[in-house]
Amino acid sequence: MSKFEWYEEFVELTYKPKEDELIAVFKVIPKDITLTEAAGRVASESSIGTWTTLTTMTEDLRKLMAKVYEIRNNGIIKIAYPLDLFEPNSIPQILSSIAGNVFGMRAIKALRLIDARFPKEVIELFKGPQFGIEGVKKKLKIYDRPITATVPKPKVGLNTERYAKVAYEILSGGVDLLKDDENLTSQKFNPFIKRLEAIMKVIDKVENETGERKGYLINITAETKEMIKRAKAVADYGNEFVMIDILTAGWAALQTLRDELEDLKLAIHAHRAFHAAFTRNPDHGMSMLMVAKLARLIGVDHIHIGVPVGKMEAKVKDVLTIQREITESTFIPEDNALLKQEWHHIKPVFPVASGGLHPGLLPKVVEIMGKNIIVQVGGGVLGHPDGAYAGAKAVRQALEAAMKNIPLDEYAETHKELRRALEKWGYIRPK
Repeated sequence: MSKFEWYEEFVELTYKPKEDELIAVFKVIPKDITLTEAAGRVASESSIGTWTTLTTMTEDLRKLMAKVYEIRNNGIIKIAYPLDLFEPNSIPQILSSIAGNVFGMRAIKALRLIDARFPKEVIELFKGPQFGIEGVKKKLKIYDRPITATVPKPKVGLNTERYAKVAYEILSGGVDLLKDDENLTSQKFNPFIKRLEAIMKVIDKVENETGERKGYLINITAETKEMIKRAKAVADYGNEFVMIDILTAGWAALQTLRDELEDLKLAIHAHRAFHAAFTRNPDHGMSMLMVAKLARLIGVDHIHIGVPVGKMEAKVKDVLTIQREITESTFIPEDNALLKQEWHHIKPVFPVASGGLHPGLLPKVVEIMGKNIIVQVGGGVLGHPDGAYAGAKAVRQALEAAMKNIPLDEYAETHKELRRALEKWGYIRPK
C-alpha cells in the first residue's frame, strides 16, 4: 500500500458494532489489491476517507470513520457506520453514502450491497406502511385467500374505452384489483383522468353486481408535483389505491408521496420497474432485499418481490427471504451473511407475486409463498382462450382449489374456465 494511502485504517476486525450504528453487508471483488485493502476502500469512501491522507483530519473527526469489522474469504464484508454520518429521515442521503461512489472505484472489480441493518434510532424516524397487510385485507374484506390483481393487456395501447371494457370483464370475473402496468401513466391514447373516471364507473357497477369489493392500482408515476396532483384526483374519485414505480420515480419522491397519501388515506402499490438493472448481477449493484427493506421503511403497502415459478429471474430462497423481511416484525436470517432486523412500529408489507403466472401455476405459488400474498396475473387472464372474463374466473378457481387442497385436474372437471386454461397452458413455466 502506498505511503499516502490510509484505507486499512478503516479495518478493525476486533471492533464490536454498537446498537445505534447502521450496519451494511457488501460482497467485494478486488482488482489487483488485497481483500483487506478493498474492504478498507469501501468503508473509507462511504464515510470520511479519500485516496490520500488529509491535513484537515483531526482526532475528533476520526470518530466518524466507518469500520470494517468482519471479512470473509468469499468477499463478504460487514461495515459499521456511526449514525452521525447520516441526515435524519433521508433515504437519498443514506444511499449516497453506503451505495454511492463506492461502486465506481477502479481498484474494485465488483461490489454488491447485500443488506443493511437500520438501528432503532433510524426506524423511529419513518412511518412505514399506512395500512400494511391487515389494513389492505380490511379494505377489500378478503381474509382467507390470496388477493388477486390483473393488468389489462396489451399493457399500453388500449384507449380508455377499450381499457374499461377489458377492466369490466376482469373484475366481474372475480379479480379483486385492476392494475395499470409500469409504463401506462397518461399517454394520449389513454389519459390519466379519463381512465380513472372510466374505471371507477366500472368498479361501482361490478361491486353492485357481485357484492365484492374491488380496487384500482392506478399508476400515478410522474414528476413529484404531478404525482401529488394525480393522487388527490384518485382520492376525489373514491379509489383507495395508487401505484408508483418507486425506483424510476426515486426514493425522495416516494418519501414525499408517503406523507401526502396519509392525509388522502391511499395505499401504495410499489412496482419495482428498473430494479434488475442493478439487482440481477449477483456480484455487483444492490440486492432486491435492500430495495424491499427501504420500501418498507418509507411505507409502501404492497411491493413486487418476484415469484419462483414465473417468467422473471427469481430463486425460491431469495423470494422467501424478501417475503420474511417485509412481513415479520423481527427478521432473523438463516443466512449469517444477512442481518437481524427489528422493525419496531413498522407494519408488514403485502408481498406481490407476479410475472408470467397463469392458473396452472397458482397452487405452486401458494405452496411456496402461502396465502398472505397478492397474486398478479396478466397474460394468464388475458390469454385465456375464452377471453378475460373466463380467465379471471379460472384464476379464482385455481386459488379455490389450492385453498381446498384439491388437485387442479380434479377441480377442473367441474369448472370449465379452469379446464380451458389447463388445456392451453397446463403447468408450464414461461421462459
